[in-house]
Amino acid sequence: MSFFISDALAQGEAAAAGGDPFMALLPLVLFAVVFYFLLIRPQAKRQKEHRKMVEALAKGDEIVTLGGIAGRIADLGENFILVEVAEGVQMKVRRQAIESVMPKGTLKDL
Repeated sequence: MSFFISDALAQGEAAAAGGDPFMALLPLVLFAVVFYFLLIRPQAKRQKEHRKMVEALAKGDEIVTLGGIAGRIADLGENFILVEVAEGVQMKVRRQAIESVMPKGTLKDL
């Protein structure tokens, strides 16, 4: 049972030694900086690029939606666009649902 007493003494000595409060906060600060540069900043950059791409949409652009539907923009509205997915087949899609703009001539069958 004497090994419990020595552990208690060891804890008391470590607590008395204390430490620099800045050193205690340093791991949290480093974690926050890494979190910002690896997660928050790239996501904000992607959102900004997507917003610019959606604002630059024009009639006749060939696009792909988040659902994987490819088509050509037939008409533009403020919040929705009309996408022609086949000859005579048109769908109304939210602007924010556009994933990417394809190069002209990608959809030759349409």
